[in-house]
Amino acid sequence: MRFKTIPTAAYLVLLPILLALGNWQLNRAEEKQRFLDTQAQQANSAVLALSGVTPDDAQGLRYKKVQVSGHYDVAHQFLLDNQIHGGKAGYFVLTPLVLDGGAKAVLVNRGWMPLTAKRSQLPNIAFTAGQVTLTGRINQFPSVGIKLADAAIPSEQWPSVVQVVDSAVLANKLGYPVFGFQIELDGSLPDGYVREWHTTTLMLPEQHKVYAMQWFGLALTLTVLFIIYSVKHYNE
Repeated sequence: MRFKTIPTAAYLVLLPILLALGNWQLNRAEEKQRFLDTQAQQANSAVLALSGVTPDDAQGLRYKKVQVSGHYDVAHQFLLDNQIHGGKAGYFVLTPLVLDGGAKAVLVNRGWMPLTAKRSQLPNIAFTAGQVTLTGRINQFPSVGIKLADAAIPSEQWPSVVQVVDSAVLANKLGYPVFGFQIELDGSLPDGYVREWHTTTLMLPEQHKVYAMQWFGLALTLTVLFIIYSVKHYNE
């Protein structure tokens, strides 16, 4: 049987690509499953009592339940801009909680609130709080798709508006060290705003497997079509 040059070359180029895409989706499914397993393990582990000597490991402690005691620095709060909830733009309110002993602080995400009627007018987030013990969940700071120049530089006034959280930059503005992660305030506690903390926004492993089967299906279809074409034209 003689194969046509152009159809054969096209087949030999496309088949490895389709198979590689299928395998890539299967690998992504395995990665996501490991991530979800780790996430569930963290969420179900013992509550961490956060202190100044706790390792500053945002990735290792992510999604872990936490309890911490200290006092809010209510005079120095941050508004994380460009946060969308229910199709509306607003802020996440990040309030430093100075841990007992005063050696270090952690930024507590007290939830989402909408923009005011005038963009130039900042919302009133003042509140009164003495010594508190709160619970929540450790998480990384919200990320952005494109990080613009100076996006991590907070505004001068208080509350201070920031586009991207860089804990080192915010610590410099505050004048004391802060952890490189946030605590998402438990929804049952007072002094918070809208708190609908997502477990993950990642594509589920099952979806990756579906895409993998689609790529493998295309590879099989291509092979069948190539064989049919070759048999039909083998005498030409």
